[in-house]
Amino acid sequence: MPMKPPMPAALEILVNGRRHVTHAAPTVPLLYVLRNELELDGPKFGCGVGECGACTVLLGGKAARSCITPVAAAARTPVTTVEGLGTPDAPHPLQRAFIDEQAAQCGYCINGMIMTAAALLADTPHPSVTQVRTALAGNLCRCGTHLRILRAIERVAAAQSTERD
Repeated sequence: MPMKPPMPAALEILVNGRRHVTHAAPTVPLLYVLRNELELDGPKFGCGVGECGACTVLLGGKAARSCITPVAAAARTPVTTVEGLGTPDAPHPLQRAFIDEQAAQCGYCINGMIMTAAALLADTPHPSVTQVRTALAGNLCRCGTHLRILRAIERVAAAQSTERD
């Protein structure tokens, strides 16, 4: 009788401030654990090769493509998904701005756009339009809401400027 391969060792990951244990192999993409085990809907599977940005999460506060990031990377660094930024009752300023600007048409790319923008604004609170466009260059939107997305990010950056003054 053939023996079953041993179950991978337990990996503890911190996602949206909560500890989780996964038995996924260390090389399994973080996206699969987030969606299939933790049942988070924010990160989307788009391309599977890190080119579209739909799966973007914050890994230690930096934007990361979860479809190409091994889950083992999250064992050392906290993960934040769009669900961890805010709540329906208290949305993060970026979530509120994207709603106010009606930045989503189909909405598939929005998670990645918001998470990329969150990382940008954390590092550069007052980005220029060029910096915003450069940060978002790797995030694809097929619906064409780019100008609304830019306005939403600019709205949050302007509000941060007002708060600091």
